[in-house]
Amino acid sequence: MSDDWAERVPEDAAALLQRYARALFKYERLMEISRRLSSTLKLDSLLEHIVLAASELTGTEAASILLVDKLTGVLRFEAAVDNTGFKLSSIEVPVEGSIAGWVVTHGEPLLIADVTADARFYSGADDESGFRTRNILAVPMSTRDKVIGCLEAVNKHGEAPFSDEDLSTLNTLSAQAAIAIENARLFEQSDLIAEMVHELRTPLAAIKATTHILGRPEISADKREQMLVTVAGETDRLTRMTTEFLDLARLESGRTRLQETPVQLGDVLRQAVETVRPQAGDKNVSIQLELAPTGLPPVMGDDEKLKQVALNLLTNAIKYNRADGVVTVRAATLEDAVEVSVIDTGFGISPENLPHIFEKFYRVADTEGYTQGTGLGLAITKRIVEGHGGEIAVSSIAGVGTTFTFRLPVRKSGRRRAASSAK
Repeated sequence: MSDDWAERVPEDAAALLQRYARALFKYERLMEISRRLSSTLKLDSLLEHIVLAASELTGTEAASILLVDKLTGVLRFEAAVDNTGFKLSSIEVPVEGSIAGWVVTHGEPLLIADVTADARFYSGADDESGFRTRNILAVPMSTRDKVIGCLEAVNKHGEAPFSDEDLSTLNTLSAQAAIAIENARLFEQSDLIAEMVHELRTPLAAIKATTHILGRPEISADKREQMLVTVAGETDRLTRMTTEFLDLARLESGRTRLQETPVQLGDVLRQAVETVRPQAGDKNVSIQLELAPTGLPPVMGDDEKLKQVALNLLTNAIKYNRADGVVTVRAATLEDAVEVSVIDTGFGISPENLPHIFEKFYRVADTEGYTQGTGLGLAITKRIVEGHGGEIAVSSIAGVGTTFTFRLPVRKSGRRRAASSAK
């Protein structure tokens, strides 16, 4: 046996011990992270834990999560962490022409040592954000036989290459994360059901109390008639509530698939306006429709669902308006989107109510102090707009009125708007 071999033994043993200690540390951290993920049911917090863990365990500058939207089937960049900190966003990523898209489509991991030499790398994100991607490790996030997204680790510290150990670690984390994300989604769904049951109790209690009183012989004919009107009103409310609840549940679970056909939004708005004119007339509210003189470009989407958006906003604008008020529907073309505003001359929404206006079952009292509707219409509206890759916002001035504005991207069929922060 040579002296050279004898001199190498301690060095090899030390390296082996270092690898063992590193593997043991990662195993312990994975166990700790797994316990934390399993106990976190708030989706935003869960996504933050996952990307922070991915970056730490792989020794990288950044990490990100991209999830498949269950409603539209598109890939969305949902969360990331880099040297600027953690951020949440919901930006669509091209499935064709992106690393994440390839991973989700094939259900296989991808390790790229130099992204500039790979045609699957989407460089638009780097061009816009200023972040420079050098190398990337991306793995699918799967539950059962379904891929729900992609977990990425970006830019190995010290220009070191990704190792088999990194791949194994990220795969393990990804499997745990996918289960945790699905559990958080299920919890949100069960929370919606609990809210629904709570909301059903009020009209049911009113119907029960009224029918009990109706059985008394001393009730006058006029009073009995009033009570029958109350029962009919609460029954209608229950019907609307259950219909809208099922609509929202289908949207959030992905069981309702949005169609993707060219939609003339101007025609949709005209139809919606004509539908609510009788309702507006009952309150002496006038409706003005202002479309761009050059017309609107078609948007890709579901015309019935977009009409539902318009009807929800118009109905609210009439309901919370003043007598002899005005509702203005204004649509214009932006650089890459169509923007629609529904403006009313009502009493406005108070600053304390405004941040909650799109929440499920949240209702604003009218001028007489009564709440109206089911509290689901605006939540459904927001979900439909976002399902089309758009966004919706509200602004209001007390005593002046309220404006709801939504934007829908103008794009070609089969192509989604590129992400500004995705790889």
